[in-house]
Amino acid sequence: MKTPLAKRSVPVAADTGTSSVPALERGLAMMETLAHRPEGLTLSELTAALDLSPASAHRITGTLEDSGYLRRDEVSRRYTLTRKLLLLGQPRGESRNLVAAAADAMRAILQTTGETTQLCCLAEDQCVILDQLASLHPFKYIVDLGSLAPLHCTAPGKAILAFLPDAEQDAVLSRLKLEKHTDKTMTSKRDVATEIERIRSQGYALDKGEHFDGIYCVAAPILDQHGHAIGAVTIAGPSSRFPAAAMAERGQFIRTQAHRISRTFLS
Repeated sequence: MKTPLAKRSVPVAADTGTSSVPALERGLAMMETLAHRPEGLTLSELTAALDLSPASAHRITGTLEDSGYLRRDEVSRRYTLTRKLLLLGQPRGESRNLVAAAADAMRAILQTTGETTQLCCLAEDQCVILDQLASLHPFKYIVDLGSLAPLHCTAPGKAILAFLPDAEQDAVLSRLKLEKHTDKTMTSKRDVATEIERIRSQGYALDKGEHFDGIYCVAAPILDQHGHAIGAVTIAGPSSRFPAAAMAERGQFIRTQAHRISRTFLS
């Protein structure tokens, strides 16, 4: 059963030369609403949720769709957010974006390990999936692009967290809610701090069923010229294909490919 949509009142200010821009406010409100509804909303549902007139909702969705921020499914007629905002938020160098810079290294990781390979970056206090190459195995772990994951119990999240600038790391850690996802999830900030030191020492991070039971991950940070994380690259799959004896070797391999991405991105 679907949760009823809560109406959001969008303020409309008179055009009196103030800083308020009603059309912009409505567009931002629409994107914020869709960000919390990954399954998407129809035009009529958006109209009701935002208390807009049908004509106004139609103009806004049309503008956002033409600009590449929304897409509409032709069958369900539901609007969903695209990845454009995520990509705009990425650091850029010499007009290259992180997804393009990571492409060759991600293919190399997939061919060598056979496991699902993902590119991630920080989105507020979570890890977001920017790109993904599916495992070569019939049984594979995959997620939707744009999916968010916690920082404290995922390999890419921990890899990014460990290599943030000190002040930013402290701020993020102070806000983190260390929710328990499996019996192996760390829920103590002392344990997280110890894990961060270990990751900084070896250059890669592990997730041995901390986020999902039976799913293991190995990740390494993608660093900028100051040695700070701008993202992470990771592999993920069932624990049966991640034997303990292979974890260190895989970690070093992922770390090498992460350095390759860094060089390409910064060149």
